[in-house]
Amino acid sequence: MPVCPVVHLNGSFLPLTEARISPLDRGFLFAHAAYEVTAVYGGRFVDLAGHIARLTRTLDGIAIPNPHDPAGWEALHRELIVRNDLAEGLVYLEVTGGAYDARDFAGPDTFTPTVFAYADARPLIGAAARDGIKAVFINDTRWKRRDMKTTQLLSQALAYRTAKAQGADTALMVEDGFVTEAASANAWIVTPAGEIITRDLSPAILPGITRVGVMALRGKGAFTITERAFTPDEVAGAAEVFTTSAGAMIAPVTHVDGRPVGQGLPGPVTRTLQRLYYEAMGADVATAAPWTLERA
Repeated sequence: MPVCPVVHLNGSFLPLTEARISPLDRGFLFAHAAYEVTAVYGGRFVDLAGHIARLTRTLDGIAIPNPHDPAGWEALHRELIVRNDLAEGLVYLEVTGGAYDARDFAGPDTFTPTVFAYADARPLIGAAARDGIKAVFINDTRWKRRDMKTTQLLSQALAYRTAKAQGADTALMVEDGFVTEAASANAWIVTPAGEIITRDLSPAILPGITRVGVMALRGKGAFTITERAFTPDEVAGAAEVFTTSAGAMIAPVTHVDGRPVGQGLPGPVTRTLQRLYYEAMGADVATAAPWTLERA
């Protein structure tokens, strides 16, 4: 889907075609930047406070001054969707170390950040959520501080290209014999006994905001969720596999390395989680995702 026509850049709202960022910006030269992607559904943000809190942690971790307090970030986001009349889609926000008159690794004592944001109109509940996606295993070559959401995304971009070349949609990243995450999402399995497993939080994975939302559904669905690392063999033997992210929300994984997961279809636990999550964000499930009711 095309990016919406009005963007935010360093305190101003302007046409995308007029937005200009210096080639000496540290985000461009060093990937010294934090970013967040927040879903919008029915004109309302999904878990915006969680995204702002994570942005704050990332900025602190990579030595970029935070140019706004939470209220200021919220106002920026809301103004952007109003100016673009966005009812459903995503808001992308990036904060970089800014530009100065040199390419210097250390940079100045204090950075002057560049702030850029745009809106992207797209359906959030679509074919991937309904039909599922395919994945392949690849080695995880990312930097070690994955708990900070930065723009150091080359490994993820190459993972998607590898998956695409093999006829898949995403990759499950493997390090030291365990799955860390999907290419740009948290990874989950459901055992044949119905236990849901996702990796425990550490610098090895991103603390996903949608992950938090799924965790909050435990009471409603009477789920057992265990936080621990799991192996590719456990993925191969799982009854269900799914991923969570702001953009795809809850995406069933139906095949891994060309082999079906369970029956090769989205499973009942994933369907129930989807239904509960969509209801929590205000969706009319019978209209937006009637297929979640078939196995509920």
